[in-house]
Amino acid sequence: MGDQEQIVMKVVPRLSEISAEAWDSCANPGGAIPSNPFLSHAFLLALEESGSATARTGWSPHHLVLEDPDGSLAGVVPMYLKNHSRGEYVFDHGWADAFERAGGHYYPKLQVSVPFTPATGRRILARPGLFQEQTEDQLIAGMVELTRQLEVSSVHLTFLSQAQWQRLGDVGFLQRTDQQFHWLNEGFETFDDFLTVLTSRKRKNLRKERERALESGIEIEWVTGSDLTEAHWDAFYNFYTDTGLRKWGTPYLTREFFSLIGANMPDQTLLIMAKREGQYIAGALNFIGSDTLFGRNWGCIEDHPFLHFEVCYYQAIDFAISRGLKRVEAGAQGAHKLARGYLPTHTYSAHYISNPSFREAVEGYLEQERHHVDHDIAALSRHTPFRTTDTPQPNEQRDD
Repeated sequence: MGDQEQIVMKVVPRLSEISAEAWDSCANPGGAIPSNPFLSHAFLLALEESGSATARTGWSPHHLVLEDPDGSLAGVVPMYLKNHSRGEYVFDHGWADAFERAGGHYYPKLQVSVPFTPATGRRILARPGLFQEQTEDQLIAGMVELTRQLEVSSVHLTFLSQAQWQRLGDVGFLQRTDQQFHWLNEGFETFDDFLTVLTSRKRKNLRKERERALESGIEIEWVTGSDLTEAHWDAFYNFYTDTGLRKWGTPYLTREFFSLIGANMPDQTLLIMAKREGQYIAGALNFIGSDTLFGRNWGCIEDHPFLHFEVCYYQAIDFAISRGLKRVEAGAQGAHKLARGYLPTHTYSAHYISNPSFREAVEGYLEQERHHVDHDIAALSRHTPFRTTDTPQPNEQRDD
């Protein structure tokens, strides 16, 4: 990397200060279609410029940047200084309560993640090349040093690739696991091809659910690319806020966020919309990666049996098959996805805690938690809807 004395590491408070080309050369190198759209400059900038992830909402951008001597970006880390734990999907509220009761201050903390997005991917984003591993090491050391300089309790990297999770564990970060449910494409050409690998009873159940979901004259539309309009976003935002208000109070994403992604990353954005009697009544927002469809948000203004399963799960499978995508990540939680062909899959996070005593307590807890997660995934895997010889095996070595 040249003269080490000239390498610069700094914290950038606004993503707009970094060019899209420079950021994406680290975050999503080597392809017109990002492997992980959430790491793209366009997505993260939309969160900031829309007012969704800002200091006002408790997500103060503190992006870590490593520059080569010539000023070019060698690596970046999407990082935020936070005064709460909302919108993360890896729950540490119990840790915060315990540390506060012991007289400590858990907040603020540093969070390395994509806000409001429980999707697997790299978090230490080094530009490919001869010095990639060295850059990653420097960024990891930079996170620890920033924790010390800011006098914060901890830094948390959530929904990591397994490879980065293992690497952080090797250098002393605490390791945590959880589970999601992912659908795997075994070379299917149609949805019916997928059904053939299910047991007879499950195959009949899925067909019946799909029929019931549409029996009220409901039609399904896929809307992506230049077909996305503000009218689509108005309808979807109505669904999103209705669901958000019922589930967690204040929805995280502003209306402007949806306009920005529609304008700046339309080819990576998919709305699956349900219409009845000429009116949109439900929809699901998805993002398209190079080999994965990521399901994100769902909402509706009318309740119909199995419509949620149709729009969020079955239509996602249909779309993935049509595009030749290898998997569907359907978001956080939801053991009900298992019966729909989505398999339990590990998710990974890593945590650096400054206080030695508190770190020791959390380490003991995480060891037990990892054991329970492994046990749950093994138990669930014995109850998939697949015929015994046809059960796909999740590839947990992804590093996108």
